[in-house]
Amino acid sequence: MTQKPVIGFIGVGFMGHGMAKNILKGGYELWILGNRNRAPVESLLSMGAKEAASPQDMASKCDIIHLCLSNSPQVEAVITGESGIIAGARKGMIVIDTTTADPTSTLAMAEKLSVVGAHMVDAPLGRTPKEAEEGMLDAMLGCDAALFDKVHPVIDCWAGTITRIGEVGTGHKMKLLMNFLGAAYAALYSEATVLGATVGISPHAFREVIAPSRLGSGFFGTFMQYVCDRDENAHKFSIENLSKDIRYVNAMATDAGVMNVMASAARHYFTHAEAIGKGGDFVPMLSDHIGNLNGMDLAAEVAKGKK
Repeated sequence: MTQKPVIGFIGVGFMGHGMAKNILKGGYELWILGNRNRAPVESLLSMGAKEAASPQDMASKCDIIHLCLSNSPQVEAVITGESGIIAGARKGMIVIDTTTADPTSTLAMAEKLSVVGAHMVDAPLGRTPKEAEEGMLDAMLGCDAALFDKVHPVIDCWAGTITRIGEVGTGHKMKLLMNFLGAAYAALYSEATVLGATVGISPHAFREVIAPSRLGSGFFGTFMQYVCDRDENAHKFSIENLSKDIRYVNAMATDAGVMNVMASAARHYFTHAEAIGKGGDFVPMLSDHIGNLNGMDLAAEVAKGKK
């Protein structure tokens, strides 16, 4: 690619909108494909993006296509469906999958793309929609060195940190390890907050002590911003999405023959929250769910302990 490649982007939701916007700011021609929510699509069209009719149509026009979807079945449908990417793929085309996906599926899709001369790069994301809008996401890539050199300038539009983990599939494996920690933290913080409130330690006091200590973190900060300040937008990542990720973690551990007690334990809280219709809630709201399981109205406890 001697000239700037033409870029495609499928999935312009919470994360994808900011990423696509920053690709446009980087001076690339951009084709997009959204879902039911037209607001981010219209926003990007107003900035100069063009709308593709289908993944096949996009593949016929673009050199590099980003995917930012919810799960592996969606990725598989976009790549292999009747009007999917493979149906319109040209030799040398690159698919960058930023979805948090099942690595087994990633390797299968990479193989299918290779049959038509196309390539797969897995580049899952770290951080939040705020950093997506700022062009400061973390990207962990699985691809060979030659592909890394080709996609790096484009990914640099939306990422502040870019790390090549290894060959295709390793980016998604790394992301699952990251989200394993996130799911376990969410369960742990929820249990600790509810236990503390039960024995007379308010969520506010818990945050005040832990936040500046060695146990504090960015994740703890946004999690407790919801718990203590009831800020529903502090950490915009759904329970159902993280539930999917922790299922993928457990599957990866099973395939590797590794005992995974902590991942299995965390999975149950997320599965239960989904089962009672709370999958659309954001991850810090798991604390309310665990409070309810223990007969506690956590919001009321927060109000009692507020200074």
